[in-house]
Amino acid sequence: MHYKKIGPQSRRKPNKILRYFPLIPRLQRLFMSSKTVEFMTWHHDQRTDDGLLRHPADSLAWKSFNNKFPSFASDPRNVRLAIFFDISMIIPGEKGPGNDIDIYLQPLIEELKQLWLGVETYDVLRKENFYLRAALLWTINDFPAYVNLSGWSTRGRYACPCCAAQTCSQWLYNRKKFCYMGHRRWLDENHRYRFQKALFDGTEELKKAPE
Repeated sequence: MHYKKIGPQSRRKPNKILRYFPLIPRLQRLFMSSKTVEFMTWHHDQRTDDGLLRHPADSLAWKSFNNKFPSFASDPRNVRLAIFFDISMIIPGEKGPGNDIDIYLQPLIEELKQLWLGVETYDVLRKENFYLRAALLWTINDFPAYVNLSGWSTRGRYACPCCAAQTCSQWLYNRKKFCYMGHRRWLDENHRYRFQKALFDGTEELKKAPE
């Protein structure tokens, strides 16, 4: 909780209260339920591995993580997490926590530290206890939250985290803000939209997409 003082003789009232939904019990229940336990290793037992991207296990992030941490990858029951923060915690109030988000992430970080070492969990399918490990590979959040989680500003001249210094921005003097153009850079080099000046910003688009 965050507290604020409301007077020398008054009791302190919480400024904000974090409602946190613990992660470890939710993961453990997935292995303790006969209805969900088989799905926890589907990527290892039943997935078609033909080089096409159909599942997160087909991604480069998943594969490079396995190569870097082979002991983690050795047990298919270990979990790679993609956390949607709105589901893991609720911070009531009119304003978001801003840069103070690190304070509210502390319970999640403590659980992730535990899960990296392993927590004892019952596997109802194999009728045994094992040490469940988990790692955070991805976060899912809206664009403004990107600022607080990554440190990359999503405002101003270089707002695009993908384009970085190659962000195609234009200052609107009357509106006193930036707008972002250059979307045609992702089209094929000979696409007709690249050469239609009147439909866009009065210019032809000859640049290639940022790497």
